[in-house]
Amino acid sequence: MKNYVIGLDYGTDSVRAVLIDTENGQELASNVSHYKRWKNKQYCDASINQFRQHPLDHIEGLEITIQTVVKESKVDPSLVRGICIDTTGSSPVPVTKEGIPLALTKGFEENPNAMMVLWKDHTAINEANEINELAVSWGGEDVTKYVGGIYSSEWFWAKILHIAREDEAVRNAAHTWMEHCDLMTYLLVDNKDLKTFKRSRCAAGHKAMWHADWNGLPPAEFLEKLHPYLAALRGNLYDETYTSDLSAGKLSQEWADRLGLSTDTIIAVGTFDAHSGAVGAKIGENTLVRVMGTSTCDILVGSYDEVGTKTVRGICGQVDGSVIPGFIGLEAGQSAFGDLLAWYKELLMWPTEHLLSASTVLNDAQKEQLREEFSDKLIVELTKEAEKIPVSESLPIALDWINGRRTPDANQEVKSAISNLSLGTKAPHIFKALVNAICFGAKKIVDRFEEEGVKIDSVIGIGGVARKSPFIMQTLANVLNKPIKIAASDQTPALGAAIYAAVAAGIYPNVIEASQKIGSDFDGEYFPQLDKVAAYNKLLLAYDHLSAFEDPTIKISQNEFSI
Repeated sequence: MKNYVIGLDYGTDSVRAVLIDTENGQELASNVSHYKRWKNKQYCDASINQFRQHPLDHIEGLEITIQTVVKESKVDPSLVRGICIDTTGSSPVPVTKEGIPLALTKGFEENPNAMMVLWKDHTAINEANEINELAVSWGGEDVTKYVGGIYSSEWFWAKILHIAREDEAVRNAAHTWMEHCDLMTYLLVDNKDLKTFKRSRCAAGHKAMWHADWNGLPPAEFLEKLHPYLAALRGNLYDETYTSDLSAGKLSQEWADRLGLSTDTIIAVGTFDAHSGAVGAKIGENTLVRVMGTSTCDILVGSYDEVGTKTVRGICGQVDGSVIPGFIGLEAGQSAFGDLLAWYKELLMWPTEHLLSASTVLNDAQKEQLREEFSDKLIVELTKEAEKIPVSESLPIALDWINGRRTPDANQEVKSAISNLSLGTKAPHIFKALVNAICFGAKKIVDRFEEEGVKIDSVIGIGGVARKSPFIMQTLANVLNKPIKIAASDQTPALGAAIYAAVAAGIYPNVIEASQKIGSDFDGEYFPQLDKVAAYNKLLLAYDHLSAFEDPTIKISQNEFSI
């Protein structure tokens, strides 16, 4: 008898579902739904780094995508054995005692503070700084030591603390908070008891400082010193956490009816997109999987013997079982990767967007056609011209911190910068400098892991940038001086979620076996061009020099810099 599973992958801009044949990993159907409120930039204010999303965008997307893949695949719905959901993170949502997102209740429908605080929201910088100061001074154990020693404004407690201080109404109405992956899983399962609902080990360990050393979440005594609400909230959260190879429950009758599936369908414990992406790409020991999209997540797994109780400075956490049960999952990443290039595109599109609309030369239809043509071709043409520029040519030097720095050493207060401009600098020169910058940021992450004794033998690239930009991937191979394999699947995180679902449903005994059987193949590999590696090393020194001015935590002497 055939068995099928569904992986549901929530990205920053859209949600996608894939329906997978568990025998061979064949993708029988896929569907993508874009968040309509997010697309209209509702509830966001980029000037203060506020990025919120309405839960309805995610609920509507869930229903549309799963209904579509079930219908298009033409499989017997009773043979869909499992579903697993991966999401961005940390993206917490305030909920009521009944587990209803606050933004779906009366009086909070249009309140950004009652919505999902998206991973890229950096309104909680001050709160993150306060957590870091307290962690080393409160008299107890440093609860940040397993998240790289620096707590980020992108994460769970900092965001909640910020909302609690800013919005009394939300603070009083929010019985508890749930990570996005937990909320969407809870929505589907038949078990509606918040206290016994199985929360994600991945989300709790990497973003909420959950660890066995202090019996779960940070002690109430620590949280009380930040705000009494956090101490009270701890009691409404969870003690135990669970890996995503386990069942969180069965599909509820309500959602079985809405999706056209069976109540026998197993819903796996939720996870984060980067972790499921690593599983979809057949991650193994000493393999770095780079999930490259708007931002990046860099995922490794290590054995207990290799990692043990050793802590890695400045990363996004090391958590037992967060990627593959039986291994320590390690995470790092960049706050902006594709986002840096998207910023530059938006900058260059300003005349088209604002001046073209006022033109009297063209009619409205021609204006729209021209705008679409510019938008579609801009990055393509910049790439073509940037590829022609020799690495030896005098280039601008840029920093990739357009949205702060995630790792190494989280600091969301640092800013991007560009130096070495001249009258000869053209748009393709700046584009090439920005591509170099995101690759140099990746190099710093690899260097930190290796400096801390975590071996990296191979690199796998997944995500939109990895699949669509040979120029960026070749540059990255040159900067890292390592070969990079590219996963063939266009939906690797969704595929990884499907792999977790297959294990939770009992179709495979463990994640490793399921991943090797139905994970993505590879359809390309980039090798370092040895004649360019040395040139990029010199440019990297210039990147270090510029970053030393922007970030006081980085020290570099003048005599170390020369090109």
